[in-house]
Amino acid sequence: MGSELPCAACRLLHRKCSPDCILAPYFPADQPNKFVIVHKVFGASNVAKMLQILADATREDAVKSLVYEANARLRDPIYGCTSTISYLQGCIQQLQSQLKSTQDQVIESQEQNNLLLQVYKEMSRTDSSSINRSFISTTVYQTASMESCHIYNK
Repeated sequence: MGSELPCAACRLLHRKCSPDCILAPYFPADQPNKFVIVHKVFGASNVAKMLQILADATREDAVKSLVYEANARLRDPIYGCTSTISYLQGCIQQLQSQLKSTQDQVIESQEQNNLLLQVYKEMSRTDSSSINRSFISTTVYQTASMESCHIYNK
């Protein structure tokens, strides 16, 4: 950063920001709270050590993760982001259950549609005086029974 403003980390730590400051690209002077939170949870030297170990390409993502985890730790000191992950996993399970239920309803509707199509085909094959009434009655009764079971299952 040189003669410009020191990065948020160097400013908070009251030190001169060197051009090769490892924290400067990730904690700019105009975002001081970002470093304050990370420093409060992890400590400046630990953050610098972590960034030095990582490849340049992965550092930005690591800083984003550190900021997210630090914010989560301040909100929930015991579980941190684990509580958010658990909540989202519960949402996924609930949505999977809803999807399964919807898929079952689609299959049931397709089966009912197939039954009604059989009735229609049977009716169109026979003339109106010789309709196989027992087949139609049974099919209509089965379809009505499935619908009433479906209504009671909700």
